[in-house]
Order: sequence, then structure tokens, then C-alpha cells
Amino acid sequence: MKFSAITTKLVMTSILCASFLANAHAADALKMELQANKVIKSAEGKATYVAASDAKKGEVVQYRAKYTNTIDQSINDVAVTLPIPANMKFTGEAVPNSAQATTDGTNYADMPLMRKVNGKVVEVPLSEYKALRWNIKHLPAKKSADVALNATVN
Repeated sequence: MKFSAITTKLVMTSILCASFLANAHAADALKMELQANKVIKSAEGKATYVAASDAKKGEVVQYRAKYTNTIDQSINDVAVTLPIPANMKFTGEAVPNSAQATTDGTNYADMPLMRKVNGKVVEVPLSEYKALRWNIKHLPAKKSADVALNATVN
């Protein structure tokens, strides 16, 4: 699996999401850098990250987006979104963990997502998550904020 197409799609989606900010000029003020890294866990459970140019079924990839405020004033209430590629399954790991998730690309809610099945409230399977969204409350001038999600290749 090559990440150039996925990376391009994620970058375009994230930029489009940034363009819908409440503060109209904020979209022009944000610079986004996206990285896709394989997550390798040691026997002790410590994670290390290596640049991913391809990944095999069952491997975990972390998508990390760094948003930098390029202007000389703070930006408030910036909503940023990272889609989960169709051929991948969200692991439940997001940084920061304040992310909201969606199964339809429109309606977001706090994780874990819940729904009613036969009158009982149950968790939505992670395989149904389509994207995560974070609200960056305050991004000072010339500063950055990172968001990330982990997904397994199907």
C-alpha cells in the first residue's frame, strides 16, 4: 500500500476542513504538515515510529498532522479533521484524546461512539469510524498544535 495517494487525500481533506473555520482568515493562517509513520512496539510496549512508504496488512500506521499558526495573532476555536482511510481501521488511539469521531462524515460525537441496538445502548465498532475531529481552543501566533490517530491496515 503506497501512502502518497493517502497522504495527498488526507492533506486535501484537512485543508478543506480548515477552510470552514468560524474565523474566515484562519484558513489562510494555518499551515498543515502531515506524516504517516509505522508504529513499532517493543517487547516492553514502548512505541517507536518510522517513516512509512508502504504498510502491510495488520501493521499500525500513525497519521500525525501538525498545524502551525503562520500569522502574528492568535487563532481561536480551530476545528481540524483527519479522515481514516477506507482500507484502514481506527485503533481507538488518538492524540490528544479529546477527539470526536464520526461514522458518516457529518455528525461528530465524543468517543466512544454509542448507538441503540434492540433498545440497548452499545459502542459503535471502531471499524465504522470514518474520521476524527479536534477543536483547538487557542493557537497562539507562530505556534503549532499536533493531532494524531492510529489505524491498522486491513
